[in-house]
Amino acid sequence: MERALVHDRRSMSAPTITPAPQRRLLAAACLALSMSLVGSYVALSKTLVAAIPVLLLAWLRFAIGAAAIAHWLRKPAAELPLSRRTRQLLFLESFLGNFLFSILMLYGVSLTSAVAAGVIMASIPAVVALLSLVFLRERIAPRTWTALACSAAGIALLAHGRPAGAGQLPWLGNLLVFGAVLCEASYAVIGKKLTGALGPKRITAIINLWGLALMTPLGVWAALRFDFAAVAPGIWVLLLFYSLAASVWTVWLWMTGLKGVPASQAGVFTVMLPVSAALVGVLVLGEPLGGMQALAFVLALAGVLLATLPARAR
Repeated sequence: MERALVHDRRSMSAPTITPAPQRRLLAAACLALSMSLVGSYVALSKTLVAAIPVLLLAWLRFAIGAAAIAHWLRKPAAELPLSRRTRQLLFLESFLGNFLFSILMLYGVSLTSAVAAGVIMASIPAVVALLSLVFLRERIAPRTWTALACSAAGIALLAHGRPAGAGQLPWLGNLLVFGAVLCEASYAVIGKKLTGALGPKRITAIINLWGLALMTPLGVWAALRFDFAAVAPGIWVLLLFYSLAASVWTVWLWMTGLKGVPASQAGVFTVMLPVSAALVGVLVLGEPLGGMQALAFVLALAGVLLATLPARAR
């Protein structure tokens, strides 16, 4: 009887441990939601850049994000001091994944359609594999080469015609969005290294602060020439969503998910990016989905799946 009571007390005092399948499911949900939000704000930013200049928009995004997560900058007691290598990776993560990505993506979607931007950004997993070949000398499987071909074919189809909802120079917009893809692919690779040294919240806060510092001179210059009173109230609400999604929610969700899912499997969730971007473009912005765009979209999704689905074990 006494042994049973002792056993019950130990069971009650033992910490609750989440089973591994539940942890993986939660990590997968974080990754899927992160990419869905990225696709959504990529599409919705087309409305924002029509009302607010790109440089000012990017600066406001980082400023709102910094105010929202300033308390995340505090170093946890158990965390080791930042090494020189980690500081360099944090700067590169912000410079490529925040600063350059924001400028290229915002200018790009102002010149092309939201659907076209989603198709181009679906090439991120294949581009990650290609960068791994160039910089890390990693072998690329035949299936990944096929994924690269699918992505290239989808982008080529977009180049054949003027996308509905595009600006004056859709080819330039597509090129700028592809530049944002290169930045995002670099961001994904660097992010996996950072999760081994820092927590998701601190990574999010530090790289956003770097983005704010880099963008402030350009943002202040743009703010001095802008009429803030001319902006409609709805645009300010959309700006708040864009800022929190881009600077806080998507980064924290992605970094949290990476801690529970291997990098080789995390890439599959980028399929949510083009899907959500296309849905917002068609359902919210009213962009028609033509036959050529639909075929490009199918090729883009095929490329994502080929590049990211795990191979069958032999």
